[in-house]
Amino acid sequence: MADQKPAKGTRPQVIIDSEATSRSPRASLNEQRDDDDDLPAHQRSSVTNVPVTPGIHLSTYHSQHQSPASPASPSYFTRDPARADRRPRRISDAPRVQSPTQIEFEAGATSPTEAIKGAMSHQDVLRRMSLSSRGRRESISDIKAGVPELALTGNIISTTFTLPYSVKYRSTGEWDLGSRRGQSALFDSFAHLSSDEAPWNHTVVAWTGEIETPFDPLSPPDTPPDTVAYPGVNALSAPVPVDGHAPATSPAQDGLWISRAHQSDLEQKLSHHKKIKTVPIWLSDDDEQTDEGIRLKDQTRWRRYAEHELYTLFHYKQHEPTDGRDERVQWADYYRMNLKFANKILEIYKPGDIVVIHDYYLLLLPSMLRQKAPNMYISFFLHCPFPSSEFLRCLPRRKEVLEGMLGANLVGFQSYSYSRHFSSCCTRILEFPSDSIGVDVYGSRVEVGVFPIGIDVTKAEEKAWSPTVIEKYEALKKLYEGKKIIVGRDRLDSVRGVAQKLMAFDRFLELYPEWTEKVVLIQVTSPTAVEDSEEAENKIASRINELVMKINGTYGSLGFSPVQHYPQYLSPDEYFALLRVADIGLITSVRDGMNTTSLEYVVCQRDNHGPLILSEFSGTAGSLKDAIHINPWDLSDVAKQIDNALTMSPEKRLAMQDNLFKHVTNHNVQTWITKFLRKLVGTLANNRTAIKTPLLDRTVMLKQYREAGKRLFMFDYDGTLTPIVREPSAAVPSERVIQTLKSLAADHRNAVWIISGRDQEFLQQHLGHISELGFSAEHGSFIRHPGQNTWENLAEKFDMAWQEEVIAIFQKYTDRVQGSFIERKRCALTWHYRQADPEQGAHAAREAQKELESTVAKKWDVDVMTGKANLEVRPTFINKGEIAKRLVADYNSDISHVAGDSNPELAKEVTSQGKVEFVLCMGDDFTDEDMFRALNGISGVSLAEETIFTVTVGASTKVTLARWHVLEPSDVIEGMALLANVGISGEMGDNVLSQNNLAAVAGLEGKIPDA
Repeated sequence: MADQKPAKGTRPQVIIDSEATSRSPRASLNEQRDDDDDLPAHQRSSVTNVPVTPGIHLSTYHSQHQSPASPASPSYFTRDPARADRRPRRISDAPRVQSPTQIEFEAGATSPTEAIKGAMSHQDVLRRMSLSSRGRRESISDIKAGVPELALTGNIISTTFTLPYSVKYRSTGEWDLGSRRGQSALFDSFAHLSSDEAPWNHTVVAWTGEIETPFDPLSPPDTPPDTVAYPGVNALSAPVPVDGHAPATSPAQDGLWISRAHQSDLEQKLSHHKKIKTVPIWLSDDDEQTDEGIRLKDQTRWRRYAEHELYTLFHYKQHEPTDGRDERVQWADYYRMNLKFANKILEIYKPGDIVVIHDYYLLLLPSMLRQKAPNMYISFFLHCPFPSSEFLRCLPRRKEVLEGMLGANLVGFQSYSYSRHFSSCCTRILEFPSDSIGVDVYGSRVEVGVFPIGIDVTKAEEKAWSPTVIEKYEALKKLYEGKKIIVGRDRLDSVRGVAQKLMAFDRFLELYPEWTEKVVLIQVTSPTAVEDSEEAENKIASRINELVMKINGTYGSLGFSPVQHYPQYLSPDEYFALLRVADIGLITSVRDGMNTTSLEYVVCQRDNHGPLILSEFSGTAGSLKDAIHINPWDLSDVAKQIDNALTMSPEKRLAMQDNLFKHVTNHNVQTWITKFLRKLVGTLANNRTAIKTPLLDRTVMLKQYREAGKRLFMFDYDGTLTPIVREPSAAVPSERVIQTLKSLAADHRNAVWIISGRDQEFLQQHLGHISELGFSAEHGSFIRHPGQNTWENLAEKFDMAWQEEVIAIFQKYTDRVQGSFIERKRCALTWHYRQADPEQGAHAAREAQKELESTVAKKWDVDVMTGKANLEVRPTFINKGEIAKRLVADYNSDISHVAGDSNPELAKEVTSQGKVEFVLCMGDDFTDEDMFRALNGISGVSLAEETIFTVTVGASTKVTLARWHVLEPSDVIEGMALLANVGISGEMGDNVLSQNNLAAVAGLEGKIPDA
């Protein structure tokens, strides 16, 4: 058919050929669209007849409230093209399918403001936005009017690891931008967001990638390029053809020097690119960047941790255990790389912007952005599989990876199984409550959704039916005339299942000898896009070559080889010609994200109707329901399905292709990014009142600590320095806790206090031998200053007659609840039920609290406090908050007693340093909120706001006054060791930092420390 190209600057449209036969998929789709033109977009059968999520049936999507058909209104973020008969038509975008309730216009609403009232659900949010643009093209103003409470700017910052372009730097200072291999669907979504069809202002932030320095070609410029095989650089890419340029030379070992002027030239060129506006990130150590320019050394190091550790594990491959030395450095580079991305985004970010982060290279970025801008609108999309909790546990940095992703408001995945794995990991590893659609994280909720990616159908069609492709298509048909063609296109990677494919083909020829010399398998295997060891790649290549030789030797002849194996990249023309000429598309990946080759195959089979055999382990399997699904490990069944596909009737092939084609065209890449953004806006509006407590930013904390002269530390004990245990007396500090406290308190610029509900005897027994520590026992009833041996009783003048009444009530409940007991302190009484039945203990605690508040609390000046499996009564005027304010006041004026009498000169020096310039307060329960409240109250008055670090520990569901959070007591000790600059043992002189602390130091210093 004749090709028609969309007008410049408009969204790519699928061209419907009016001359196609009535039985072709495209004609059927056109006929169906004509019948549906009077229906709203979300009710058209081209949309409602295509289930997307595995296991969800069509009935799930039916509206609960049907309304009369009305003229279709433009869908969110899209434009309705003109309906003139002679103009090309666009296949309608599918609406969001995350909710079973279809979207209706609100009856009686005459303005977006009226529709806003009381709207809280995603459906209400979408209704508002649709109402604001009803009957006309949607603009940024419409989006703002639909959700005014979000104060959206209309700007989207898309963040991906590498630029959409390959970058080459010539010695003359000129920059060449080419097409980057891989992730074509993602880059097409960027192009759509940057086009006039999208109502957003779009910017991409990405690393330059490895900058190449090409040598001058030896042949004339017009010499046709050869198809050469050279290493790729992008992971998770679909099989996208490459240009035929000669491979570039690697930079010299001392690095590639680029002047600042030439850096500016590239930045200017990218920022004014006609297709996608891009802001590049230059990755290097800080000491390799000067005002004159930058030196790029070992550029591939920034991808090593992601590709060696994350990519392999996410695809269910596990390395042999190592000594961890390489991993320490790779993790530090990974952390620094994510930190540099965060800093670059903050340079261009404005409140109200939406940040969309892509893929496993940037798993830490959502949390880092949340640390620096707590109210930022952040979404994250993972393009590769996400493993089950049993496998993710094998990753040493599993906790940091999950916490990094949970910095986003919305996390998207390719299939339901991946999203379920993620939620399960958050519950099993982090102990965060979760369900199938979200995770509860520190006072807010992170939504989890499924958004299968698509392709740019128009772009694929234009390429597949270009004159050059048609020429190669005819040549291939002639070359393999009389034979059935099975096509495979994969990377040289064990997860792509090439070996399984060849073994299944071998089994097919064995079981069905009648097909010998009648079927040919054309397998194209390109080098892996992920940096891998040469040994592993050679092992896979050798195995594939062995299988090819075995099959050709057994079933081939002098004039025919049943397997045609091409270990190379394909040109675009060859690639699409191969997909068009195929009789069967065979994909046998054993673990895959969204394999877009299957989608491109469906488009290319528009006329041929060749069946698609697809691995059930591919991310596409959940979307392409009508494909023939196979288990690549079941060789006999794969062989059977190949025979089934070859003998399938034309009517069944047509029906299969018809359904697949409808799905691929309706769920294209434009629809994917539209639905993802729509879900994000709904999520933001629904959770706009939630206040997130970000993960503690260790790099910022370390920077402030190093700059401070006076530092004050306040630590709770139970649940902060030690884990909560069933028997309170068993909460003994570990040797690492003791050594780390000693190292931290040894610096006389530091005042380290333990502020606990424990009594004096317990604190004295376990930590009293560290003379540099200060103690506050029983929530502030008693204090002991550093360097002293005597305790000061702050409650000695208070009437304790209330204790008898409290003991009587506590005893009554102790008799009822087996395993509970009373702990009597000098100034407080505590009823513990840790060893009791959890439900019975919690119920009894609520009853006891009500009785105490209605009797004792009304007669005496006492507080009834609920803790972790305990209930405590104490004097009102005694709490941790009062101690915190007292310590700040004392140390703001004089901390000479920290230095002690042994060194008067040092004491004088410390006293003369002025006010406290760093405060770290960490606690885990309700009583510690008093400290956080007190410090918040003096923030900006007695202390500068940026000097105060209030950190809550544990329980993800708590609402806290703290500014930061950490997950567990081990994180507290890790943070102390970072500040004290000690290793895992905590002892002075141990400079082998943990992986996390090494990364934090590297992030601050801009390079990995020599030690």
